[in-house]
Amino acid sequence: MPQEPLSQTEVDERLARLPGWSREGDRIARAYRLASHFAATAMVVHIAQVQEELDHHSDLTLGYDTVSVTVNTHTAGGVTERDFALARRIEELAPGHGAQ
Repeated sequence: MPQEPLSQTEVDERLARLPGWSREGDRIARAYRLASHFAATAMVVHIAQVQEELDHHSDLTLGYDTVSVTVNTHTAGGVTERDFALARRIEELAPGHGAQ
């Protein structure tokens, strides 16, 4: 099911409810700093599991103790509601939200 890109106003409204996330061109992005390299690697694995469940895949970059995430719907040419659904699920995995 194709999705239409959200307007700038719609993106801004949704970003206001996702602290730490920002718009970067036609994507939304966030970086997480974790307690260790092991914790960062584990978060990448958890994110990958959610991506498979949602059949929506973001770009992930693993640093020593950081995970950077960028999300967009390539086929829509911008940010869609589907991207925000994935971002909300990623937030649930972040330290302080239950996953370590």
